[in-house]
Amino acid sequence: MRFPQLRWLNTLGLALVLVLNYLANALPINGYTTGELSDMYPNLFVPAGFTFAIWGVIYLALLGFIIYQWVAPTAAGPVTNIGSLFFVSCVANATWILAWQYQQLPLSLLIMLLLFFTLLRIYQRLEIGQREPAGPAERWLARAPFSLYLGWITVATIANVTTLLVDVGYSGAPLGAANWAALVIAVAVIIGLLVLYRRHDWIYTAVLIWAFYGIYAKRSGLDDLPTVMLLVLAVGGGLLVIGALLKIAR
Repeated sequence: MRFPQLRWLNTLGLALVLVLNYLANALPINGYTTGELSDMYPNLFVPAGFTFAIWGVIYLALLGFIIYQWVAPTAAGPVTNIGSLFFVSCVANATWILAWQYQQLPLSLLIMLLLFFTLLRIYQRLEIGQREPAGPAERWLARAPFSLYLGWITVATIANVTTLLVDVGYSGAPLGAANWAALVIAVAVIIGLLVLYRRHDWIYTAVLIWAFYGIYAKRSGLDDLPTVMLLVLAVGGGLLVIGALLKIAR
């Protein structure tokens, strides 16, 4: 698909996502907000409600990408490299909202996986951390939005899996809920460290740190944060913070 058509397709895709996100919480679709539905499936991996404010930052960043593709002289390269994948990600995001609002959890997980792998492919096509961007506009308006987006969808995919397991009655056996949550967090930490090491992407890592802080904050005032989870959050989060700061300093 040619660059002019891609610009219109991308703009339409983001508009679709923004409208459905608004309706999901304003109406709300099927009688529950997105956050209320999340609270119906309590588990130790779900972060505090304020953590989800990152969606506002993500959508602002994606809006920046849409503006960039219309006004930046160098936008044709990144946009054509992405191709129709951004539109596919928008359709996946929008359909996930509908599946989630109607509590179709297996379907919502399949759609979330589609969204994750689509964003991962975009990330690879933009060569984030492997090729220097053409300038600040490409760095902050074409690349940073997808580092941010992929980072949060990594967290959201893990949360979606955990929610489905809760729905089918799995409580972490034989590890127990706390050890299971600690294991899941440890896996997320390893992913963050790998991305930091191989792609030098501190933005992606910062999103994981934000999610870990939200997990800690949700339970720290209730005196029910298991020691093993606290240890993994502290050590893993600390490693990610140190690694991200070192990358920023470079």
